[in-house]
Amino acid sequence: MRPTQILRGGGGDAPIGKHGKYLGGWGNFGGAKQKGIITYSLSANRQNPFAGAFHDAIFNTWRRFSKQVLYWAPPMIFGYYYMSWATERNHYLNSKEGRKEFADEV
Repeated sequence: MRPTQILRGGGGDAPIGKHGKYLGGWGNFGGAKQKGIITYSLSANRQNPFAGAFHDAIFNTWRRFSKQVLYWAPPMIFGYYYMSWATERNHYLNSKEGRKEFADEV
C-alpha cells in the first residue's frame, strides 16, 4: 500500500496538505460536532413517489397552458388564415379564370 493511502485513511498524525493535517473525507472535516440538527427519514418501502402525480400533472398542465396560450395561439391562428388565403389565391391564379384575368400583365 502506498503511504498516501495510509495517510488519507486517517492513519497517524503525519503532516499533509496546506494546514499540516488531513482534514478528513467529504462531510467529515474534523470540526466540532454540530448540535441541534434533527434528521428524519422514511423507509424506502413506505414512500410513495407517485402520490398525487397524475392529479398534479393534469392541473399543472392546465395552469401552464392557460398562462402561455395567449403568447402562441394568436400567431398560430393568424398564420393558419394567412396560409389558407395564400393557398386559395395560388389555386385561383393557376386556374383558367386567374390566368385569363392576369394574362395581359406578363
